[in-house]
Amino acid sequence: MIDEAAKFNRERWEALVKANVRYSRPALNLDAQSARDMVDPEGMMGQCRGRNVLCLAGGGGQQSAAFGLLGANVTVVDFSPGQLERDRQAAAHYGLDVRLVESDMRDLSAFPKESFDVVYHAHSINFIPDPDQVFREVARVLRVGGLYYLTCTNPFTHSVWESDWDGNGYPLHDTYADGEVDTGESWDIDDENGEIVAQVEGPREFRHTLGTLLNELTTRGFVLLAFWEDCQGDPGAEPGTWDHYKTVAAPWLRFWFRYNPRAFLAR
Repeated sequence: MIDEAAKFNRERWEALVKANVRYSRPALNLDAQSARDMVDPEGMMGQCRGRNVLCLAGGGGQQSAAFGLLGANVTVVDFSPGQLERDRQAAAHYGLDVRLVESDMRDLSAFPKESFDVVYHAHSINFIPDPDQVFREVARVLRVGGLYYLTCTNPFTHSVWESDWDGNGYPLHDTYADGEVDTGESWDIDDENGEIVAQVEGPREFRHTLGTLLNELTTRGFVLLAFWEDCQGDPGAEPGTWDHYKTVAAPWLRFWFRYNPRAFLAR
């Protein structure tokens, strides 16, 4: 399922990989503890060994390596060949056997029903217009009782950045509704020391309101287990910096769901 938005975003991700954006740098210094800290810091999954895990739209050689080190049977789906190549590099580094599938996150037809115990969805849902197309596919390939991890941009602050500081705060300025968001910025490419070395045009992004996300998930049988707002900043940081902004507004949201298709019908 490669539509106009997906074609554009795949081109942008290939450019970002070429520029070595941090999300495409394979994690090559993991051990069992740091792998667990990466994908399950709150201890929601329990034992990973032997479980079938799908890293959905999760190329880049990071989460796949972590799950592999934890003993999971790992599959990665991503529409970016460059991102999948990074997973191939990470797997070779650790001697892992990871299945790599090039596909849009909305098309999981390569897998039969109930193929996975865990679907781990790294930050990518905001690159497609309609998230329910993804949730439908996740519900099909996830086993009953399986876990779905989802992270996304906070819809309330999508398009607001630290550069919007006006002397008093970070004002909201967009209509709160589903639809494409003009982020107004290219992506910064930093080096290993955190210095910005380039800027690259980013992919198209779409806001999904909290109501849209939760209602589309729960009506498909996903039961919310846990929810976090990532807002770890520095209250003493200078206003207009990223560390200060994160103390005022949570940029990212994270969810864990359990798939129970009868949960909604039982209400």
